[in-house]
Amino acid sequence: MSVKILMVCLGNICRSPLAEGIMRSKLTKDFVVDSAGTGSWHAGELPDKRSISTAKNRGLDITNQRARQFKKSDFDIFDHIFVMDNSNYKDVLALAPNEEAKSKVKLILNELFPGENVDVPDPYYGGQDGFENVFDMLDQACEEIARKLKL
Repeated sequence: MSVKILMVCLGNICRSPLAEGIMRSKLTKDFVVDSAGTGSWHAGELPDKRSISTAKNRGLDITNQRARQFKKSDFDIFDHIFVMDNSNYKDVLALAPNEEAKSKVKLILNELFPGENVDVPDPYYGGQDGFENVFDMLDQACEEIARKLKL
């Protein structure tokens, strides 16, 4: 049985696609990694072109990903749900059917800064630098998650 990990941000076109691609690159095929957004605006779309180029510059291809909205049934499918910011955290928890489901949801940067509840900034309205910074943050957090999962 494989461990299933879901990365969640707002629209599923900037942060969570990067997190999905990074996480996949650090784990074996025994793991399933997906991403979703709390909103539905971009459902079916490719990741933001800046996320695609940032990933490509780091040797990752995320062009096979398509945005989708987080669903209540994701709690039944995934073992770990990592959200990018406190707003996403509240939105996902609001859909949780029970305490067990809530326990699966974590702020991704708490992997690096336990208990500090630091947000991964949304780079959507900024320039390319924001995407590079987000990649670096997610790369470090995913490295820590991968280390824990491989233990």
